[in-house]
Amino acid sequence: MSDRFPCRLPREWFERRTLIVARDLIGCVLVHEAYDGITAGRIVETEAYLGPRDRAAHSFAGRQTERNSAMFGPKGRAYIYFIYGMHWCFNVVTGPVGLPQAVLIRALEPLCGLEIMRLRLAQPQAPAHSLCRGPGKLCRAMGITGNLYGADLQGDTLYIAPRTDQPRRIATSPRIGIAYAGVFAAKPWRFWEDGNPCVSRHPRPAGVTSTRRNTRTM
Repeated sequence: MSDRFPCRLPREWFERRTLIVARDLIGCVLVHEAYDGITAGRIVETEAYLGPRDRAAHSFAGRQTERNSAMFGPKGRAYIYFIYGMHWCFNVVTGPVGLPQAVLIRALEPLCGLEIMRLRLAQPQAPAHSLCRGPGKLCRAMGITGNLYGADLQGDTLYIAPRTDQPRRIATSPRIGIAYAGVFAAKPWRFWEDGNPCVSRHPRPAGVTSTRRNTRTM
């Protein structure tokens, strides 16, 4: 366990409504203690996927497969999948018990292990803000692969530590790359720290909120 990040978010923290968790993850710290060293980054961008009712979710209509089975299990575990034949994507299983929901982690602000990240990316001169910008690049930099599928995020290998500071402002917009999802493509279920250079994409936001929690259903 890293002395720098001694705490873990408890399981019940992930069992809250997924839209609330997706927002509250902004500013928390994702840590991976791997064989080649510790890497960590402050979460600055997320997307919420609301399960059976959400056409963009892998668990839409309640379908369960070998690929998405982690979404149907305990909250606070890792749901990791492979896309485009080249990228891993890391998600946190969230939401009320019994609902297969998750939050995609889209970008981090690197905090430690930057040289390890550059080595994994084969980009020795890459600026810090670019190392974990986008879900695929994030996983490469953090050393996250399918070997960590289903990992308990209360463990000592891959885990999420509480916020160390408050985000400046949290912006919202529709999620990225889900035009196929019909009316769900327009839902403002993407969250990011407004003005942070590590965010993967800066579209015109659907709205900007203060750091006060907004529990209104979106």
